Amino acid sequence: MEAIIKTNKGEMKVAFYENDAPNTVANFVKLSKDGFYNGLSWHRVIPDFVIQGGCPKGTGAGGPGYKIDCELNGDNQYHDRGVLSMAHAGRNTGGSQFFVCHSRRQTSHLDRNHTCFGKVYEGLEVIDAIREGDKIESITIID
Repeated sequence: MEAIIKTNKGEMKVAFYENDAPNTVANFVKLSKDGFYNGLSWHRVIPDFVIQGGCPKGTGAGGPGYKIDCELNGDNQYHDRGVLSMAHAGRNTGGSQFFVCHSRRQTSHLDRNHTCFGKVYEGLEVIDAIREGDKIESITIID
């Protein structure tokens, strides 16, 4: 399964880690198909670290109204350039907020602490172009 994350700066094509993080992928897919992410902003952008979105409040304090468990034991739980991972406020508190890694240089401390659930394989340059306040226009799931 894959996704196209359309932003005002271009498109990112994502391959999901369905074997490593099946519940996290299913949650992201459901929210995407429901249109949850459409129009939300990238509310946190830290150069050479991550771009983060998925907060309905645009502040980093919002979510879908429920929490999901972390999935940290799969083979692909390493935060490299282009990896999608669930943001959380502590173990097993994720929901809708996710981030995309700029590079591997400053992300090793996230390994096996935040669930990696996919990776951008096309459109990596979009990660670098995103600025705080830019929009997620839509996310299309390709089954």
